[in-house]
Amino acid sequence: MSSFFDQSTDQSRVKAAIVANYFWAWAKVIISVAKKGRDRRIAYIDLFAGPGRYTDGTLSTPLLILERAIADPDLREMLVTVFNDCNSDHSRTLETAIAALPGIETLRYKPRVQNYEVGEEIVKQFEQMSLVPTLFFVDPWGYKGLSLRLINSVLKDWGCDCIFFFNYNRINMGLPNDAVDEHMDCLFGKERADALRESLKGLVPAERETAIVEELSQAIRDLGGKYVLPFCFLNDQGTRTSHYLIFVSKHVRGYEIMKEVMAKQSSKADQQVPSFSYCPADRKYPLLFELTRPLDDLEQMLLDEFAGRTMTVRGLFDAHHVGRPYLLKNYKAVLLKLEREGKIRANPAKRKTNTMADHVQVCFFR
Repeated sequence: MSSFFDQSTDQSRVKAAIVANYFWAWAKVIISVAKKGRDRRIAYIDLFAGPGRYTDGTLSTPLLILERAIADPDLREMLVTVFNDCNSDHSRTLETAIAALPGIETLRYKPRVQNYEVGEEIVKQFEQMSLVPTLFFVDPWGYKGLSLRLINSVLKDWGCDCIFFFNYNRINMGLPNDAVDEHMDCLFGKERADALRESLKGLVPAERETAIVEELSQAIRDLGGKYVLPFCFLNDQGTRTSHYLIFVSKHVRGYEIMKEVMAKQSSKADQQVPSFSYCPADRKYPLLFELTRPLDDLEQMLLDEFAGRTMTVRGLFDAHHVGRPYLLKNYKAVLLKLEREGKIRANPAKRKTNTMADHVQVCFFR
């Protein structure tokens, strides 16, 4: 763990970009609502913050967030930040790095740096608090401290979203290990963890991964985190998953925003449909993986599921995209193709060439 922050990797830069870019988009939406209320604060909480910089000088997430706040007049007045790390060396280094940021004194609320072990006490504190709208980032080294209760303790309040690091390799090894049953039970819930341990027996690696990520997503949904979006990181050769960054929200708007953010950080997109994964091998060896045609799949899904129905483009997207990799632009591309082929009717028919605006009505034939 001591060498983790020695040098930033492609994966760490992508992870930081996803969190920082979502924070910015989330903040712009939340600020417009928060300004109308009595408490105009919003918050960013990071429980495993690290030292702020890698030893090669690259900024990690806490400093990227604070730089965004310093640059924006609304955030300077409204943002409350809490950074925690149980490593006292990291927390002291982070405090020094924060103090050295140009313009840090312009923030109305001074960033708070803490040095606590993440466990039962912190969970209880969050459960008893009524939080202002908060983006919550949980990035543990392994799995200690990460639990369903911790995620739910923040998600329970309005405007709160969570992004957490899911170390797939360590959790995959931990599930059959009796020595860490308590940690696995906290992460999945005991009943679900026991069932998962049993169901994993005899599964091949790809099936194990699907089962583990699906069970975690379902456990989160059961707590009220209706919208769950995983982003997968693979090793340098593209042969094995190393970890996931998982986003959780109670609101579809946050889910839609994060989809766009993660799409831009995906290392591969077939027919402009993002993979929601990052693999260094995708850039080094662009022909390494079998090509798919995901838009063809979407085309057939729409024809089958919406036969005989008429709805707006935006209504169609809202009704269909959750749990699928497609972006709004993918739906529009498919609808334009179906219109050219005479498989749907769009109203108005006369529009600017190759456009399919949100309000256009599309009729699917039976």
